[in-house]
Amino acid sequence: MPRAGLILPPGFSGLTVAGDAHAAACRLAGAGEAEAATLVLGSRADLLDLAVVLAPDEPLRTARRAFFAGMAALADAVGIFGPPEIPVRIVWPGTLTFNGARLGGGRLGWPEGCAEEAVPDWLVFSATLIVSKAAAGDPGLTPESTALDEEGFPPDLQGPVAESFARHLTKAFEVWREDGFDRLAARYLGRLEDERRSLALDGDGARLVRADGSAERVPLIAALLAPAWRDAGTGGVRL
Repeated sequence: MPRAGLILPPGFSGLTVAGDAHAAACRLAGAGEAEAATLVLGSRADLLDLAVVLAPDEPLRTARRAFFAGMAALADAVGIFGPPEIPVRIVWPGTLTFNGARLGGGRLGWPEGCAEEAVPDWLVFSATLIVSKAAAGDPGLTPESTALDEEGFPPDLQGPVAESFARHLTKAFEVWREDGFDRLAARYLGRLEDERRSLALDGDGARLVRADGSAERVPLIAALLAPAWRDAGTGGVRL
């Protein structure tokens, strides 16, 4: 597999694969062929497809919180390149929207059969964004989704967004380590379309507290296993 020509933070390495970045990263991590901070890029021209291997140091049940670090980093990375007056938003838990339409989202992978109270050998956070919907025809036929090339983003962003994501992910984990998960969660919550005040994992779900103090328990694991934004048939983002 060729190395990706990226300028990445210390400790990161980059690879380019022909297929799905998430599947490739999980396969490589499971085989012991990809260390932590390996950034894998897919090669489809119509998608920005990336995945990063993580090395958790806590049980799977709580290690899944890394997903929120990945989503916060992804939103921050994309926001740098888009029109500043249009915010990047998140629909719980992992759909990324721009200008009110679905742009892509994030996923989390972990070893099959890993017990909730066991420390997994690896995690993989991955993200897929629509670069272009040109092959789908008239954008008016797919109004619920959008693409980078429709929203004023510069061309050829796969590499720059991947580099920016790696930098923001490094910062997100630094915030988590130095200031605690609540501070990191606040960065994620600040991007949610529906305002929330706090976030905590709760069994196979999560507990979200609204600004008015009312609480809501929402599913998490099921949503991570079958992301709402993903088109399983095409391997891309639902149009």
